[in-house]
Amino acid sequence: MDTLIMTAADLAGDPAVIARAQSVRPTIEAAASIIEETRRLPTDLLDRLHEQRLFRLLMPRSSNGIETDPITFFHVIETIASADASTGWCLSQAGGCAMSAAYLSLPVAQEIFGDDPRAVLAWGPGPKVKAVECEGGYKVTGVWAFASGGRHATWLGAHCPIFLPDGTRKLDENGKPAERTMLVRSGDVQWTDIWDTVGLRGTASDQFALTDHFVPHDHSMSRDYSQPEKERRESGPLYRMSAMTCYETGFAGVALGTARGALDSFVDMARTKVVRGGKSPIRDSAVVQTNLAQAEIGVRSARAYLLQSLAGIWKRISAGEELAMQDRIVIRGASTNAIHKAREAVDFAYNAAGATAIFGGHPLERRFRDIHTVTQQLQGRLSHFETVGAWMMGAETDLTWV
Repeated sequence: MDTLIMTAADLAGDPAVIARAQSVRPTIEAAASIIEETRRLPTDLLDRLHEQRLFRLLMPRSSNGIETDPITFFHVIETIASADASTGWCLSQAGGCAMSAAYLSLPVAQEIFGDDPRAVLAWGPGPKVKAVECEGGYKVTGVWAFASGGRHATWLGAHCPIFLPDGTRKLDENGKPAERTMLVRSGDVQWTDIWDTVGLRGTASDQFALTDHFVPHDHSMSRDYSQPEKERRESGPLYRMSAMTCYETGFAGVALGTARGALDSFVDMARTKVVRGGKSPIRDSAVVQTNLAQAEIGVRSARAYLLQSLAGIWKRISAGEELAMQDRIVIRGASTNAIHKAREAVDFAYNAAGATAIFGGHPLERRFRDIHTVTQQLQGRLSHFETVGAWMMGAETDLTWV
Protein backbone atom coordinates (compact mmCIF):
# COMPACT_ATOMS: atom_id res chain seq x y z
CA MET A 1 0.00 0.00 0.00
CA ASP A 2 1.11 3.58 -0.67
CA THR A 3 3.16 5.04 2.20
CA LEU A 4 4.02 8.52 0.91
CA ILE A 5 3.15 11.31 3.33
CA MET A 6 1.30 14.13 1.60
CA THR A 7 1.22 17.79 2.53
CA ALA A 8 -1.96 19.85 2.85
CA ALA A 9 -1.23 21.36 -0.57
CA ASP A 10 -1.07 17.89 -2.13
CA LEU A 11 -4.57 17.14 -0.82
CA ALA A 12 -6.20 20.50 -1.53
CA GLY A 13 -6.55 20.44 -5.32
CA ASP A 14 -6.72 23.46 -7.62
CA PRO A 15 -8.63 26.20 -5.73
CA ALA A 16 -9.59 28.05 -8.93
CA VAL A 17 -11.32 24.98 -10.37
CA ILE A 18 -12.97 24.09 -7.07
CA ALA A 19 -14.27 27.66 -6.85
CA ARG A 20 -16.18 27.01 -10.09
CA ALA A 21 -18.13 24.28 -8.32
CA GLN A 22 -18.72 26.39 -5.23
CA SER A 23 -20.16 29.19 -7.36
CA VAL A 24 -22.80 26.85 -8.80
CA ARG A 25 -23.95 25.38 -5.47
CA PRO A 26 -26.70 27.96 -4.83
CA THR A 27 -28.22 27.24 -8.25
CA ILE A 28 -28.15 23.51 -7.57
CA GLU A 29 -29.73 23.87 -4.13
CA ALA A 30 -32.51 26.03 -5.57
CA ALA A 31 -33.18 23.42 -8.29
CA ALA A 32 -33.23 20.35 -6.01
CA SER A 33 -37.01 19.90 -5.97
CA ILE A 34 -37.29 20.45 -9.73
CA ILE A 35 -34.57 17.87 -10.33
CA GLU A 36 -36.53 15.34 -8.27
CA GLU A 37 -39.90 16.10 -9.89
CA THR A 38 -38.78 16.20 -13.52
CA ARG A 39 -36.02 13.57 -13.20
CA ARG A 40 -33.78 15.87 -15.25
CA LEU A 41 -31.22 18.60 -14.67
CA PRO A 42 -33.09 21.80 -15.61
CA THR A 43 -31.88 23.99 -18.47
CA ASP A 44 -30.82 26.92 -16.31
CA LEU A 45 -28.67 24.63 -14.15
CA LEU A 46 -27.10 23.03 -17.23
CA ASP A 47 -26.35 26.54 -18.48
CA ARG A 48 -24.46 27.31 -15.26
CA LEU A 49 -22.56 24.00 -15.33
CA HIS A 50 -21.46 24.63 -18.91
CA GLU A 51 -20.63 28.24 -18.12
CA GLN A 52 -18.21 27.00 -15.43
CA ARG A 53 -16.96 24.25 -17.81
CA LEU A 54 -17.64 21.55 -15.21
CA PHE A 55 -18.39 18.92 -17.85
CA ARG A 56 -14.84 19.41 -19.16
CA LEU A 57 -12.85 18.65 -15.99
CA LEU A 58 -11.11 15.52 -17.30
CA MET A 59 -11.17 16.48 -20.98
CA PRO A 60 -7.76 17.03 -22.64
CA ARG A 61 -6.63 20.60 -23.12
CA SER A 62 -6.14 19.77 -26.80
CA SER A 63 -9.95 19.42 -26.99
CA ASN A 64 -10.61 22.63 -25.06
CA GLY A 65 -10.83 20.80 -21.75
CA ILE A 66 -9.54 21.68 -18.29
CA GLU A 67 -7.52 18.45 -17.86
CA THR A 68 -7.42 18.84 -14.11
CA ASP A 69 -5.95 16.38 -11.63
CA PRO A 70 -7.98 13.63 -9.89
CA ILE A 71 -7.71 15.31 -6.46
CA THR A 72 -9.34 18.47 -7.81
CA PHE A 73 -11.92 16.33 -9.61
CA PHE A 74 -12.83 14.68 -6.30
CA HIS A 75 -13.25 18.03 -4.54
CA VAL A 76 -15.47 19.38 -7.33
CA ILE A 77 -17.75 16.33 -7.35
CA GLU A 78 -17.97 16.29 -3.54
CA THR A 79 -18.87 20.00 -3.51
CA ILE A 80 -21.59 19.57 -6.12
CA ALA A 81 -23.00 16.41 -4.50
CA SER A 82 -23.28 18.12 -1.12
CA ALA A 83 -25.99 20.20 -2.81
CA ASP A 84 -27.50 17.44 -4.99
CA ALA A 85 -26.28 13.89 -5.59
CA SER A 86 -27.84 13.56 -9.06
CA THR A 87 -25.96 16.59 -10.34
CA GLY A 88 -22.73 15.28 -8.85
CA TRP A 89 -23.33 11.86 -10.37
CA CYS A 90 -23.94 13.32 -13.84
CA LEU A 91 -20.75 15.38 -13.68
CA SER A 92 -18.72 12.43 -12.43
CA GLN A 93 -20.01 10.18 -15.19
CA ALA A 94 -19.47 12.84 -17.86
CA GLY A 95 -15.95 13.47 -16.57
CA GLY A 96 -14.91 9.86 -17.03
CA CYS A 97 -16.57 9.69 -20.45
CA ALA A 98 -14.81 12.88 -21.57
CA MET A 99 -11.47 11.12 -21.10
CA SER A 100 -12.40 9.34 -24.36
CA ALA A 101 -11.02 12.34 -26.21
CA ALA A 102 -7.53 11.13 -25.26
CA TYR A 103 -8.10 7.92 -27.24
CA LEU A 104 -9.55 9.43 -30.41
CA SER A 105 -7.77 11.06 -33.33
CA LEU A 106 -7.49 14.79 -32.82
CA PRO A 107 -9.95 15.68 -35.64
CA VAL A 108 -12.61 13.34 -34.22
CA ALA A 109 -11.99 14.55 -30.66
CA GLN A 110 -12.44 18.11 -31.93
CA GLU A 111 -15.66 17.18 -33.74
CA ILE A 112 -17.17 15.58 -30.63
CA PHE A 113 -15.73 17.71 -27.83
CA GLY A 114 -13.58 20.63 -28.87
CA ASP A 115 -15.88 22.41 -31.31
CA ASP A 116 -18.95 22.30 -29.05
CA PRO A 117 -18.74 24.14 -25.71
CA ARG A 118 -21.81 22.20 -24.51
CA ALA A 119 -20.45 18.78 -25.45
CA VAL A 120 -21.36 15.93 -23.10
CA LEU A 121 -20.73 12.24 -23.66
CA ALA A 122 -22.76 9.63 -21.74
CA TRP A 123 -22.89 5.86 -21.92
CA GLY A 124 -24.22 2.74 -20.24
CA PRO A 125 -24.02 -1.06 -20.52
CA GLY A 126 -25.98 -3.23 -22.93
CA PRO A 127 -26.11 -7.03 -22.53
CA LYS A 128 -27.58 -7.88 -25.96
CA VAL A 129 -25.70 -5.70 -28.40
CA LYS A 130 -23.33 -6.13 -31.33
CA ALA A 131 -21.26 -4.27 -33.89
CA VAL A 132 -20.69 -5.98 -37.24
CA GLU A 133 -17.63 -4.96 -39.22
CA CYS A 134 -18.36 -3.41 -42.60
CA GLU A 135 -16.53 -1.20 -45.06
CA GLY A 136 -15.22 1.84 -43.18
CA GLY A 137 -16.66 0.93 -39.81
CA TYR A 138 -19.43 -1.00 -38.10
CA LYS A 139 -23.17 -1.61 -38.22
CA VAL A 140 -24.39 -1.33 -34.63
CA THR A 141 -27.55 -2.84 -33.12
CA GLY A 142 -28.68 -3.11 -29.51
CA VAL A 143 -30.19 -1.55 -26.42
CA TRP A 144 -28.14 0.20 -23.72
CA ALA A 145 -29.32 1.35 -20.29
CA PHE A 146 -28.09 3.26 -17.22
CA ALA A 147 -26.92 6.09 -19.50
CA SER A 148 -26.53 8.66 -16.72
CA GLY A 149 -26.86 12.19 -18.06
CA GLY A 150 -27.87 10.88 -21.45
CA ARG A 151 -30.85 13.17 -21.78
CA HIS A 152 -28.62 16.25 -21.84
CA ALA A 153 -25.73 14.55 -23.69
CA THR A 154 -24.70 15.49 -27.21
CA TRP A 155 -23.03 12.13 -27.90
CA LEU A 156 -23.56 8.62 -26.56
CA GLY A 157 -21.23 5.65 -26.20
CA ALA A 158 -22.48 2.19 -27.17
CA HIS A 159 -20.08 -0.52 -25.98
CA CYS A 160 -20.20 -3.58 -28.25
CA PRO A 161 -18.64 -6.96 -28.92
CA ILE A 162 -17.28 -6.99 -32.48
CA PHE A 163 -18.53 -9.51 -35.05
CA LEU A 164 -17.17 -10.32 -38.50
CA PRO A 165 -19.53 -10.09 -41.51
CA ASP A 166 -19.99 -13.88 -41.42
CA GLY A 167 -21.45 -13.65 -37.91
CA THR A 168 -18.45 -15.00 -35.97
CA ARG A 169 -16.86 -13.13 -33.08
CA LYS A 170 -13.75 -11.15 -33.92
CA LEU A 171 -10.72 -11.84 -31.72
CA ASP A 172 -8.07 -9.33 -30.70
CA GLU A 173 -4.31 -9.83 -30.94
CA ASN A 174 -4.37 -11.82 -27.70
CA GLY A 175 -7.06 -14.19 -28.91
CA LYS A 176 -9.77 -12.64 -26.74
CA PRO A 177 -13.18 -11.47 -28.03
CA ALA A 178 -12.76 -7.93 -29.37
CA GLU A 179 -14.91 -5.10 -28.00
CA ARG A 180 -15.15 -1.40 -28.80
CA THR A 181 -17.24 1.60 -27.77
CA MET A 182 -19.10 3.26 -30.63
CA LEU A 183 -19.70 7.01 -30.41
CA VAL A 184 -22.98 8.22 -31.91
CA ARG A 185 -24.88 11.49 -31.87
CA SER A 186 -27.60 11.55 -29.24
CA GLY A 187 -30.15 12.55 -31.86
CA ASP A 188 -29.59 9.26 -33.71
CA VAL A 189 -30.85 6.96 -30.92
CA GLN A 190 -34.33 5.89 -29.81
CA TRP A 191 -34.96 6.66 -26.12
CA THR A 192 -37.09 4.74 -23.63
CA ASP A 193 -37.89 6.31 -20.26
CA ILE A 194 -37.04 3.67 -17.65
CA TRP A 195 -35.58 5.78 -14.83
CA ASP A 196 -38.31 5.69 -12.18
CA THR A 197 -36.02 4.94 -9.25
CA VAL A 198 -35.71 5.33 -5.49
CA GLY A 199 -32.81 7.78 -5.67
CA LEU A 200 -30.48 9.64 -8.03
CA ARG A 201 -33.68 10.43 -9.92
CA GLY A 202 -32.26 13.47 -11.65
CA THR A 203 -29.59 11.49 -13.51
CA ALA A 204 -32.19 10.40 -16.11
CA SER A 205 -30.19 7.20 -16.63
CA ASP A 206 -32.52 6.01 -19.35
CA GLN A 207 -32.33 3.38 -22.09
CA PHE A 208 -31.40 4.02 -25.71
CA ALA A 209 -31.42 1.83 -28.80
CA LEU A 210 -29.79 1.61 -32.23
CA THR A 211 -30.70 -0.60 -35.17
CA ASP A 212 -28.18 -1.34 -37.92
CA HIS A 213 -26.64 2.10 -37.35
CA PHE A 214 -23.38 2.84 -39.19
CA VAL A 215 -20.45 4.08 -37.08
CA PRO A 216 -17.13 4.99 -38.77
CA HIS A 217 -14.15 3.17 -37.36
CA ASP A 218 -12.53 6.40 -36.16
CA HIS A 219 -15.65 7.12 -34.09
CA SER A 220 -14.98 4.04 -31.98
CA MET A 221 -12.47 3.41 -29.23
CA SER A 222 -11.07 0.73 -26.96
CA ARG A 223 -12.04 0.77 -23.30
CA ASP A 224 -9.63 -2.01 -22.34
CA TYR A 225 -8.65 -0.80 -18.87
CA SER A 226 -5.86 -3.36 -18.61
CA GLN A 227 -4.13 -1.90 -21.70
CA PRO A 228 -5.17 1.76 -21.81
CA GLU A 229 -2.01 2.75 -23.68
CA LYS A 230 -3.10 0.76 -26.75
CA GLU A 231 -4.88 3.71 -28.37
CA ARG A 232 -3.96 6.55 -26.03
CA ARG A 233 -3.02 9.70 -27.95
CA GLU A 234 -2.55 12.02 -24.99
CA SER A 235 0.64 11.66 -22.94
CA GLY A 236 -0.41 13.66 -19.85
CA PRO A 237 -0.40 11.97 -16.43
CA LEU A 238 -4.20 12.18 -16.13
CA TYR A 239 -4.59 9.66 -18.94
CA ARG A 240 -2.17 7.27 -17.32
CA MET A 241 -4.53 7.18 -14.32
CA SER A 242 -7.23 5.45 -16.45
CA ALA A 243 -10.90 6.35 -16.61
CA MET A 244 -11.78 3.56 -14.16
CA THR A 245 -9.80 5.09 -11.30
CA CYS A 246 -11.36 8.49 -12.02
CA TYR A 247 -14.85 6.97 -11.95
CA GLU A 248 -14.07 5.40 -8.58
CA THR A 249 -12.78 8.71 -7.24
CA GLY A 250 -15.71 10.72 -8.59
CA PHE A 251 -18.45 8.43 -7.33
CA ALA A 252 -16.81 8.28 -3.91
CA GLY A 253 -17.02 12.07 -4.05
CA VAL A 254 -20.75 11.79 -4.75
CA ALA A 255 -21.21 9.59 -1.68
CA LEU A 256 -19.09 11.74 0.63
CA GLY A 257 -20.77 14.93 -0.58
CA THR A 258 -24.15 13.36 0.09
CA ALA A 259 -23.04 12.42 3.60
CA ARG A 260 -21.69 15.92 4.21
CA GLY A 261 -25.03 17.42 3.24
CA ALA A 262 -26.93 14.96 5.41
CA LEU A 263 -24.81 15.51 8.52
CA ASP A 264 -24.97 19.29 8.15
CA SER A 265 -28.75 19.15 7.75
CA PHE A 266 -29.03 16.90 10.78
CA VAL A 267 -26.96 19.18 13.02
CA ASP A 268 -29.09 22.17 12.04
CA MET A 269 -32.27 20.25 12.85
CA ALA A 270 -30.98 18.65 16.07
CA ARG A 271 -30.37 22.02 17.71
CA THR A 272 -34.10 22.75 17.87
CA LYS A 273 -36.03 19.48 17.40
CA VAL A 274 -37.73 18.15 20.53
CA VAL A 275 -39.13 14.64 20.17
CA ARG A 276 -42.71 13.91 21.24
CA GLY A 277 -42.75 13.61 25.01
CA GLY A 278 -39.28 15.10 25.33
CA LYS A 279 -38.22 18.21 27.20
CA SER A 280 -35.06 19.28 25.37
CA PRO A 281 -33.67 19.21 21.83
CA ILE A 282 -32.22 15.92 20.61
CA ARG A 283 -28.79 17.56 20.53
CA ASP A 284 -28.77 17.01 24.32
CA SER A 285 -29.08 13.23 23.95
CA ALA A 286 -25.89 11.37 24.86
CA VAL A 287 -26.74 8.66 22.34
CA VAL A 288 -27.19 11.18 19.54
CA GLN A 289 -23.99 13.00 20.49
CA THR A 290 -21.97 9.76 20.50
CA ASN A 291 -23.39 8.48 17.22
CA LEU A 292 -22.95 11.84 15.50
CA ALA A 293 -19.29 11.95 16.53
CA GLN A 294 -18.73 8.42 15.22
CA ALA A 295 -20.49 9.18 11.93
CA GLU A 296 -18.48 12.37 11.43
CA ILE A 297 -15.18 10.65 12.22
CA GLY A 298 -16.05 7.74 9.94
CA VAL A 299 -16.69 10.07 7.01
CA ARG A 300 -13.62 12.21 7.65
CA SER A 301 -11.36 9.17 8.08
CA ALA A 302 -12.59 7.53 4.88
CA ARG A 303 -12.22 10.81 3.01
CA ALA A 304 -8.70 11.35 4.34
CA TYR A 305 -7.61 7.82 3.42
CA LEU A 306 -8.94 8.23 -0.11
CA LEU A 307 -7.30 11.63 -0.62
CA GLN A 308 -4.00 10.56 0.97
CA SER A 309 -3.82 7.44 -1.20
CA LEU A 310 -4.88 9.24 -4.35
CA ALA A 311 -2.42 12.10 -3.84
CA GLY A 312 0.49 9.72 -3.34
CA ILE A 313 -0.35 7.80 -6.49
CA TRP A 314 -0.88 11.02 -8.47
CA LYS A 315 2.51 12.34 -7.37
CA ARG A 316 4.26 9.26 -8.74
CA ILE A 317 2.22 9.18 -11.95
CA SER A 318 2.99 12.88 -12.51
CA ALA A 319 6.69 12.04 -12.13
CA GLY A 320 6.46 9.62 -15.05
CA GLU A 321 5.45 6.27 -13.57
CA GLU A 322 2.65 4.12 -14.96
CA LEU A 323 -0.38 3.15 -12.90
CA ALA A 324 0.39 -0.19 -11.25
CA MET A 325 -2.03 -2.89 -10.13
CA GLN A 326 -1.23 -2.00 -6.52
CA ASP A 327 -2.34 1.57 -7.22
CA ARG A 328 -5.60 0.38 -8.76
CA ILE A 329 -6.25 -1.88 -5.78
CA VAL A 330 -5.65 0.97 -3.32
CA ILE A 331 -8.03 3.33 -5.11
CA ARG A 332 -10.69 0.65 -5.45
CA GLY A 333 -10.52 -0.18 -1.74
CA ALA A 334 -10.43 3.44 -0.60
CA SER A 335 -13.30 4.51 -2.84
CA THR A 336 -15.52 1.60 -1.86
CA ASN A 337 -14.79 2.24 1.81
CA ALA A 338 -15.67 5.92 1.38
CA ILE A 339 -19.00 5.06 -0.24
CA HIS A 340 -20.02 2.75 2.60
CA LYS A 341 -18.83 5.04 5.40
CA ALA A 342 -20.91 7.74 3.76
CA ARG A 343 -23.91 5.43 3.72
CA GLU A 344 -23.46 4.69 7.43
CA ALA A 345 -23.39 8.42 8.21
CA VAL A 346 -26.53 9.14 6.21
CA ASP A 347 -28.30 6.20 7.87
CA PHE A 348 -27.44 7.63 11.28
CA ALA A 349 -28.75 11.09 10.37
CA TYR A 350 -31.96 9.74 8.85
CA ASN A 351 -32.72 7.41 11.77
CA ALA A 352 -31.86 9.94 14.48
CA ALA A 353 -34.07 12.57 12.84
CA GLY A 354 -37.14 10.39 13.39
CA ALA A 355 -40.41 11.16 11.62
CA THR A 356 -39.11 14.57 10.50
CA ALA A 357 -37.04 12.85 7.81
CA ILE A 358 -39.77 10.69 6.25
CA PHE A 359 -41.56 13.44 4.35
CA GLY A 360 -40.91 14.04 0.68
CA GLY A 361 -38.84 17.12 0.05
CA HIS A 362 -36.92 16.96 3.32
CA PRO A 363 -33.14 17.04 2.67
CA LEU A 364 -32.53 13.92 4.76
CA GLU A 365 -35.26 11.97 2.96
CA ARG A 366 -33.73 12.76 -0.43
CA ARG A 367 -30.17 12.07 0.68
CA PHE A 368 -31.21 8.77 2.27
CA ARG A 369 -32.71 7.64 -1.05
CA ASP A 370 -29.73 8.92 -3.03
CA ILE A 371 -27.02 7.25 -0.94
CA HIS A 372 -28.82 3.91 -1.02
CA THR A 373 -29.00 4.18 -4.79
CA VAL A 374 -25.27 4.92 -4.93
CA THR A 375 -24.44 1.78 -2.94
CA GLN A 376 -26.53 -0.35 -5.32
CA GLN A 377 -24.38 0.71 -8.29
CA LEU A 378 -21.19 -0.92 -9.59
CA GLN A 379 -18.88 1.42 -7.68
CA GLY A 380 -20.49 0.55 -4.33
CA ARG A 381 -20.37 -3.23 -4.55
CA LEU A 382 -19.28 -4.85 -1.29
CA SER A 383 -17.57 -7.55 -3.39
CA HIS A 384 -14.83 -5.00 -4.14
CA PHE A 385 -13.53 -5.57 -0.60
CA GLU A 386 -13.23 -9.28 -1.41
CA THR A 387 -11.19 -8.42 -4.51
CA VAL A 388 -8.88 -6.14 -2.53
CA GLY A 389 -8.38 -8.66 0.27
CA ALA A 390 -7.76 -11.54 -2.14
CA TRP A 391 -5.16 -9.52 -4.05
CA MET A 392 -3.38 -8.57 -0.81
CA MET A 393 -2.97 -12.27 0.06
CA GLY A 394 -2.04 -13.41 -3.44
CA ALA A 395 -5.26 -15.35 -3.94
CA GLU A 396 -6.93 -15.72 -7.31
CA THR A 397 -9.46 -12.95 -7.91
CA ASP A 398 -11.36 -11.15 -10.65
CA LEU A 399 -9.71 -7.80 -11.39
CA THR A 400 -12.21 -6.73 -14.05
CA TRP A 401 -13.52 -3.78 -12.06
CA VAL A 402 -10.26 -2.60 -10.52
